[in-house]
Amino acid sequence: MSAAHVSHFVDIRDLHFGYNERAILSGLTMQFERGKVIAVMGGSGSGKTTVLRLIGGQITAQSGSVTVDGQEVAALDQPGLYRLRRRMGMLFQHGALFTDLSVFDNVAFPLREHTALPESMIHDLVLMKLHAVGLSNAASLKPSEISGGMARRVALARAVALDPQLIMYDEPFAGLDPISMGVTANLIRKLNDALGSTSILVSHDVNESFLIADHVYFLSQGRIVAHGTPQQMRASDDPYVRQFVHAQADGPVPFHYPGRSIDELLGVTRQS
Repeated sequence: MSAAHVSHFVDIRDLHFGYNERAILSGLTMQFERGKVIAVMGGSGSGKTTVLRLIGGQITAQSGSVTVDGQEVAALDQPGLYRLRRRMGMLFQHGALFTDLSVFDNVAFPLREHTALPESMIHDLVLMKLHAVGLSNAASLKPSEISGGMARRVALARAVALDPQLIMYDEPFAGLDPISMGVTANLIRKLNDALGSTSILVSHDVNESFLIADHVYFLSQGRIVAHGTPQQMRASDDPYVRQFVHAQADGPVPFHYPGRSIDELLGVTRQS
């Protein structure tokens, strides 16, 4: 079957990844359907961002496969990997704008790096991308001259500058006020639908993610513990999902890092 007819734009199969003896992902299997927004959720250290890095080819799994549009990422040579990355957009957790460049030049950067378009066309494309996120009139400003929420929208405009087929978002709502959070969530959904892209959303924020996602994966300790539509996840009886969705203090996810008790660490012997 040709790549064009594969319904899953990203396909992860029985993937294992770790650093030395420390396992990060264990037997991970996930599918990301074309044209959909898929949320990957879970506690800190569950392996969410590692999934994005494997898809982008920054790291390579010990076993299993990561396939993007029919191409196995680990099998690509460097030119092939770069060609694939040109079809991806990435919104980093803290925006990662170039502080010495203007808003305009930040968004123009991928167009200048990866295309041979004339500057006049780049000018028009950048202004259209900035208009899509409501910031065309901020084009001449530096990142230090705009708010954190505005900077995140600039980063979003840069992420979609090349009209990517795959857009990956690493904690796009972190540190945003409720208004900026809602604006960003709506933009992610609208841009995905306008571009016909596949979007992978890594987030801790249940409410905003559930509003825009078509499908949700929950990770815990490097494994999928549950997945389904947002509605199914809200109604789930799985203890981990219930704890995460309803922000419960008690549940499968412990508050304390595993290991010895405080009495043992302090050298206290319990009295029988």
